[in-house]
Amino acid sequence: MLDELIAKLKSITADAEQALKAAAGPADVEAVKNKTIGRNGELTALAPMMGKLAKEDKPAAGKAFNEAKTTVQKLLEEARERIAEASGAAVSEAIDVTLPGRRWRIGTKHPVNQTIDECCAIFRRMGFTAAAGPEIETVYNCFDALNAPADHPSRDPKDTFYFDDGRLMRTQTSTVQIRTMLSRKPPIRIVSPGRCYRRDTPDATHGVHFHQIEGLYVDKNVSMADLKNTLEAFAVELFGQGVSIRMRPHFFPFTEPSAECDFSCVMCGGKGCRVCKNSGWLEILGCGMVNPKVLRNVGLNPDEWQGFAFGMGIERLTMLKHRIGDLRLFSDNDLRFLKQF
Repeated sequence: MLDELIAKLKSITADAEQALKAAAGPADVEAVKNKTIGRNGELTALAPMMGKLAKEDKPAAGKAFNEAKTTVQKLLEEARERIAEASGAAVSEAIDVTLPGRRWRIGTKHPVNQTIDECCAIFRRMGFTAAAGPEIETVYNCFDALNAPADHPSRDPKDTFYFDDGRLMRTQTSTVQIRTMLSRKPPIRIVSPGRCYRRDTPDATHGVHFHQIEGLYVDKNVSMADLKNTLEAFAVELFGQGVSIRMRPHFFPFTEPSAECDFSCVMCGGKGCRVCKNSGWLEILGCGMVNPKVLRNVGLNPDEWQGFAFGMGIERLTMLKHRIGDLRLFSDNDLRFLKQF
């Protein structure tokens, strides 16, 4: 019975070797494995014969069985390596090095950044320079120096992101105005684009994170007329000829007098539409003459120096410029939307 078992083992090994030499792919190798050493394979089926052998024949039978299994496993591994090498060579031969390279798409600036660049370029032609400041600010720079009273709603933790050390995420880029006036002597003429943060419920026109651009001009004999002329020139440069502005009295703690500035509706040309609520005007920015208290807070004498300031939302300008109806599109990172710019 021992000789019969050994003969069967040799036969199974020889058949496996022949089949693996003819194997053309991984599926063929897997089929040989299943046939020989698989769960229902030929070698596995011979295992019960071991128990029927005489006691003195079992060591020789066990040795022959293990050698047959090891041989089959080695043949399987060699077949896999041979097929892998052949496959790699075939892929290598299929590469045509004379073909032209793939053309990669070049990325473009985000539409909000495009608007920031355009606004800065417009104000630069008027003599303004760009200034920047940190997004994590002190309460002094964000509120105290800007004459915001202690009970002002914007100071509430429900509206502003505070850190445990008392600092906060800036709610406006007006903080750059304070830093600039503290570090530089007049005359000053700057714009400060940047990110701002407020606790708000995101919707089509509001977001927790947004961009603003602030403007500041401090010199001698500065007036509201200078402010109006600057904003009129900006409106025409950004939206084209035919755009006019109007200024309505308003209140801001850091300017006095203060105004809301409206641009004639760029959608309907001032005739009245759904976007402007049939008024012909769109509210764009807040502005005014720098409050004398703010000038004193930064060490400037309001009897000697005057200035004007203004601030506007970049996302709102971009929405109007490109006729976009939902502010959330700017932060969704949807390439289908961004590729249009």
